[in-house]
Amino acid sequence: MDSIIETKNLTKRYGDFSAVDDVSFEVQKGEIFAFLGPNGAGKTTTIKMLTTLLKPTHGQVFLNGHNVVENPDETRKSFGIVFQDPSLDNELTAYENMQFHAVLYGVPKAVYQKRIIDLLTLVELYDRRDSFVKNFSGGMKRRLEIARGLLHHPKILFLDEPTIGLDPQTRNHIWTYIHNLNKEEQVTIFFTTHHMDEVERIAQRVAIIDHGKIIIMGTIKEIIEKAGTNTLESAFIKLTGSNIREEEGNPRLNRMRINQRLMR
Repeated sequence: MDSIIETKNLTKRYGDFSAVDDVSFEVQKGEIFAFLGPNGAGKTTTIKMLTTLLKPTHGQVFLNGHNVVENPDETRKSFGIVFQDPSLDNELTAYENMQFHAVLYGVPKAVYQKRIIDLLTLVELYDRRDSFVKNFSGGMKRRLEIARGLLHHPKILFLDEPTIGLDPQTRNHIWTYIHNLNKEEQVTIFFTTHHMDEVERIAQRVAIIDHGKIIIMGTIKEIIEKAGTNTLESAFIKLTGSNIREEEGNPRLNRMRINQRLMR
């Protein structure tokens, strides 16, 4: 298989502190890849570099054949993203949120009109297309964000804690949609989560980062065997420790910065 995401010696330093330290890995086309790590381990910083939101201090990143630093505009066309924090406009309808995204990405009207219908149908929101998003449940908003992220036919879908705050039934539905998208549209899925049952259900390979370095990567079975444990959660704790970690930066401020960069 060909790689669709590739990092080479990826590094991000803030003064003497290395948030990400010489990280190299590949994700294959059509793969479902879980990127895990405790808070403050370098996970968020890595994802920001992958998605053009942060320039590396050193190293290279390639998405869908594009050099992320040298060609950020073309890179952005290659991926969709669902953020941890909601990013929909609550004062717009479901259809209007989709339409705004289409215009932002330069999707022709003749293309996006059918695409919106198809995607809203896929996530079971077509009947609510003219409803204001402020009246949606958390699960409905997540499904709409996934549909929106796929509107411009991306090759890669980044999912940052897509089921945070959702009940088990809704989480189950979300991952069913994601798994079907991967199969039907061959979209590469790169996701983060703190729910190990979600990783075990859907991930084909897993990378665990801690203290800015990839400490292990492989299938779930390989990671459990290497860690000498019985479950992925036990392996994760054994490899990264049991201490509570702080978040990387201010989530609200990060959200504002991300929106500003994507609107440029």
